[in-house]
Amino acid sequence: MTPPMDTGTGDTAEAPAAPSAVSLCLTLTTLQKRADFLRAASARRQGTAGFLLQARARNDESMGIRVGFTASKKIGNAVMRNRAKRRLRALVRDVLPSLAQPGWDYVLVARPEATVTRPFSSLCEDLRTALASVHGGRAR
Repeated sequence: MTPPMDTGTGDTAEAPAAPSAVSLCLTLTTLQKRADFLRAASARRQGTAGFLLQARARNDESMGIRVGFTASKKIGNAVMRNRAKRRLRALVRDVLPSLAQPGWDYVLVARPEATVTRPFSSLCEDLRTALASVHGGRAR
């Protein structure tokens, strides 16, 4: 079977979608150093049913958003810990760019059983309310 012949000139091809304005001005980077996690742990906290959110303003010139993820052995074996962190990373990709404040560090700490079993839509709502609470109701 031969493929159909393409006689088009390419004029009807769609241009790739332009990145949103939020993604252009805010960069999400992952926290790597233990000291950054410890500084976030001593700052603001907001517990939810699915996870614990720790947040702090860096007070430096960097306007990027930094995010860290923690899942201790209380979550379960390595498979469960990795699943919990994957769900938290997906949650951050969906919700955080539109609601986070530039120049802040956020750490999401997984909760035993809840992070893995809670519906994803509930986790998204948990993150929205936690961010609003951490920022004093001033979430963008």
